[in-house]
Amino acid sequence: MRENLKNLCAYVPEASLDEVKKKYDLKKVYRLSANENPYGTSKKVEEAVKNWNFSESNRYPDGYAQKLRTAIAKHIGCKESQLILGVGLDEIIAILSRTFLDQGDEVIVSDPTFSEYELNALIEGAVVKHAKCSEETGKTDFEAMLSEMTDKTKMIWICNPNNPTGALNPVEEIDAFLAKVPKDVIVLIDEAYIEFADGNQTAIGLLSKYDNAAVMRTFSKIYGLANYRVGYIVMSSEPGNVLQTVRCPYNLNSLSQTAALAALSDQEFVEKCAGKNAREREKLEKFFEENDIFYFKSQANFVFFKFEDAEKLAEYLLKHGYQVRRGLRKDWLRVTIGKKKENAELMRLILQYHNEKRKQ
Repeated sequence: MRENLKNLCAYVPEASLDEVKKKYDLKKVYRLSANENPYGTSKKVEEAVKNWNFSESNRYPDGYAQKLRTAIAKHIGCKESQLILGVGLDEIIAILSRTFLDQGDEVIVSDPTFSEYELNALIEGAVVKHAKCSEETGKTDFEAMLSEMTDKTKMIWICNPNNPTGALNPVEEIDAFLAKVPKDVIVLIDEAYIEFADGNQTAIGLLSKYDNAAVMRTFSKIYGLANYRVGYIVMSSEPGNVLQTVRCPYNLNSLSQTAALAALSDQEFVEKCAGKNAREREKLEKFFEENDIFYFKSQANFVFFKFEDAEKLAEYLLKHGYQVRRGLRKDWLRVTIGKKKENAELMRLILQYHNEKRKQ
C-alpha cells in the first residue's frame, strides 16, 4: 500500500433508512441529510426507464453517451467536445485529480467544503491547503485563497453554492478571482446545486474567457437522479481530450444515460422543484432568525446552522424520525429542505428541543 493512503479516512455516508428504523423502532424516517430531491424525479424519467430496452443488458453502453452529450451541449450552450461525462461528480473529481496532480502539488479548498476534493487530492499525494470561508456569510473567501497560493499551487476548488454552507458567490466575484489566478492553475467550479439558486448564476459563460477554468454539474440533485449517478464537466477542449483518455471506457451505463436524457427534457419539473425549494427555504431561514439560531443564508436545497450541542439535537431529531447531517463542523448541522409538512414538523421539533434547553 502507498504510504500516503494509510491514514486516509473514507467518506462515511449517513446510516441507511432501514438501519435507523430498526435502531429507533420507527415506522417512518425522513432523510434530510443527503441533499436529495424530496419531490422525486420527473414522470418523463419514469416512463423512459420503464420503456428501456432490457434486451440490450448484455451489451456495453454507448461509451461516448452521444445522445445525452448532444442534449447537454444544447441545453447549456457549449460544444460537445467540451463535455466529459462521469458516474456522478465523484468520478469526475477522481479523474481530475488523477490527471492534473503530481506528488507534492498544492490544492486549495474552501473550509468547510465538499470533502471529496481533499480526499482525492490526498490520494494522489498532493498537499491540501484550506482557506476559511467567511464566518459572516459562509461564502468562499477569494482573498484567503489568493493568500494561500504558492508556485506549487496546481488546482483550486470552488463549490458554488458551497456545500455545506449553502452560500453563493456571484459570478462577478468568480470572474475577478480568475483574473488574478495564474493561467497554469486550474480552477474547478462545482455547480452541483446551481439550479436551486435564484436567477441565472452559472459561471459557464466565463469558460470562453479563461482556459484554466472548468464547470461541473450533476443530475443527482434537482433532477432527482441520485441513484443513477450522472455528472459532467465543461472545459476547454485541450484538457478535455486528456480527461477523455483517463476516463474509464463505458463508464456511464445505458439506463443512466436514458434517465438523464429524459430528466433534461423536463425543465418544467426543474423549475417547479426550484420554486418549492425556495419557498420552503425562506420559511426555514425565517424560523432560525425568529429563534436567534445562527445560520448561513442559502442558495441551495439545504441550510447550515449553528447550534450548541448540535450532536444532541441531531440525536433528538433522529429519535423522532428526522435524519440531518452532522459531523461537518463542530456545533453545526446541515438540514436538507424537505416538503412542506416535513419542514413544519422539523421546525416544531427543533423549537421544542430549543425551549427545553433554555429552561435547563
